[in-house]
Amino acid sequence: MDVIVFTNGCFDLIHPGHIDLLDQARQLGTRLIVGINSDESVRRIKGNGRPFLSAEDRKAVLLGLRSVDEVIVFDEPTPDKLIKEIRPDVLVKGGDWKTGEIIGSDSVLRNGGKVYSLPLKVGYSSSGIVERIRSVDKEAGLVSEAANSEDLIGRSLSQHIDVLQKVVHSQSAIVRECAELILAAITSGNKILVCGNGGSAADAQHLAAEFVGRYETERRGIPAIALTTDTSALTAISNDYGFERVFARQVEALAQEGDCLIAISTSGDSPNVISAVMAARKKKCSVIGMTGARGKKLASLSDVCIMVPSERTARIQEAHITLAHIICEIIDSKFEHGTL
Repeated sequence: MDVIVFTNGCFDLIHPGHIDLLDQARQLGTRLIVGINSDESVRRIKGNGRPFLSAEDRKAVLLGLRSVDEVIVFDEPTPDKLIKEIRPDVLVKGGDWKTGEIIGSDSVLRNGGKVYSLPLKVGYSSSGIVERIRSVDKEAGLVSEAANSEDLIGRSLSQHIDVLQKVVHSQSAIVRECAELILAAITSGNKILVCGNGGSAADAQHLAAEFVGRYETERRGIPAIALTTDTSALTAISNDYGFERVFARQVEALAQEGDCLIAISTSGDSPNVISAVMAARKKKCSVIGMTGARGKKLASLSDVCIMVPSERTARIQEAHITLAHIICEIIDSKFEHGTL
């Protein structure tokens, strides 16, 4: 009897860590199927400049490994649909994913299957390889910045402008998609929930205030927008259920099918935010992620994700607030021109 094992990823730069993980996965069954993100899907998760290898090239490399029996390319933001079609007996991801964060875990467990988060081979990661390749350019940039450190105001503004210009080139289509998801929710009478952890809590409050101020009016006839954020008022919830479940508990209590969650995390891997995303997915809410250049986990769990091409928290948060205004302007224009 065949025991089908499934795992997925971008597999853009194959390294010994990937090979070890796939070997471990293959040992859990008789047939290993690997789902890989399409080229467009990789760009959404990793940002512009990725993938380095096309989907067909990545598929060919994986099929050359003795552990891999089949490779399937998927276009969707997540492999959820593919997993439901394949109905694997075993679902596997690397150890940087908790079992509760693994897309498809619910359906696999419901079908009597097993879900594993397997240990990763220490010292290997695609992101680390990319960082080493790009380190020369980064060091040159730091030297240049130090030389101009006297003009702090000019340098900060230049960085801000540079990030926003990169956003225009790489994220414009995604920003429009975000506006469409929000429109779909509010015009069907659903809510927008916003969560942000740590410094991103301020961004979450700003976004919620922006949406409430613009759309929670009799003129629009749009229902109230619920704010989910880690303020001091949530201390009791945090103590009772653990900090990493603060947002998830609120989503479980407030969200309904058709609502939209905007999940903000500059790092993209805040456990509190990720748990809220998983709770929203279970409720069949749409999920918009807002993160920085390293936020691949949040990006891979969201229906659509804005990835600000920067690793500096200040630049990322500035861009998030700016983009929130732009999204509202897109929505306003549709109301004003009657294109809903």
